[in-house]
Amino acid sequence: MIRLEKRPTPSRLLTGLTPILAVLLTMIVGGLMFWILGKPPVEAIRIIFWDPLFDPNFAAYSRPQLLVKAGPLILIAIGLSMGFRAGIWNIGAEGQYIMGAIFGAAAALAVYPKESALIFPAMIIAGAFGGWLWAMIPAILRTRFNTNEILVSLMLVYVAESILASVSQGLLKNPEGYGFPGSRNLQQYPSAANVEILPNSGMHWGVVAAFIAVIFAYVLLTRHTRGFEIRLTGEAPKAARFAGVNPTRIIVFCLGLSGALAGMAGMFEVAGPAGQITIDFNSGYGFTAIIVAFLGRLHPIGILLASLLMALTYIGGELAQLMLGLPGASIQLFQGMLLFFLLATDVFTNYRIKLGRTKLGGSQ
Repeated sequence: MIRLEKRPTPSRLLTGLTPILAVLLTMIVGGLMFWILGKPPVEAIRIIFWDPLFDPNFAAYSRPQLLVKAGPLILIAIGLSMGFRAGIWNIGAEGQYIMGAIFGAAAALAVYPKESALIFPAMIIAGAFGGWLWAMIPAILRTRFNTNEILVSLMLVYVAESILASVSQGLLKNPEGYGFPGSRNLQQYPSAANVEILPNSGMHWGVVAAFIAVIFAYVLLTRHTRGFEIRLTGEAPKAARFAGVNPTRIIVFCLGLSGALAGMAGMFEVAGPAGQITIDFNSGYGFTAIIVAFLGRLHPIGILLASLLMALTYIGGELAQLMLGLPGASIQLFQGMLLFFLLATDVFTNYRIKLGRTKLGGSQ
């Protein structure tokens, strides 16, 4: 019989190295997958991880895109990591991201074509509020009726997608768009455009907000009482209750913070790279951020690095599809392997395999 036995003291070194090991295993198994698809595995891995940064033919475009892609991942993953640390599983960040984009775009389009320096800050507040409001639904249901926040938050993603399709063809539809679904292009509305702060750098206000979120999360977790309560709730729930930590307050705080950050990510995306509300606006950032949060070990600095790595797979994956004809699904599977191997290496870091015999009667 094969069983897992918990290690008394898992190796700290091995725990710290598991993300790197997961990336290496992903490269090996991903390369095997590309080989099965009839593509050169070494070239595919090189195109995904090396060419976007160092090939002079692509780097000029790819390097700025690294920050553009990483910005929303950082914001969403930072919020999710707070809940995950406390044992609160918000799986619906994609829906909160969508609602933040809708609320943020609506705040700008409501006063179009008026120009004011207050419009963009109002969009940020509206976007954060939209995401927070959507996250409050599972928070209230969890605290009042003890419902499962995993299922509720996940189901709300599909509700948000329906609302997105509705407003794209109705409430926020561009009246000058010749009947096509989608809002006005916010990049052509100077007061609402999320433009680059430094030309050709990819650094826009969403990226700045992401870096601020990293600093905020680090200070919160290491220097603030609320951060201690979050960590204590996740690591020792009984001790947290004995210490007087209010579980309702922690649930509302963590879900609200993750929703607000996801909503801000959606708002910065719709005002910048995406430019407008469309039926297919959402791009899966909310789900990918779950991988990023765990790949970064739920630590703000780790999430920053993991987001840059995941952004690199986005850019390199698109490049590999273009140059090698790889199917898009294979790139998504390649990204999913990161989480799979991270979880697998975590299991073997915390547990060891025990072999034994099963005798008659079930005794060993």
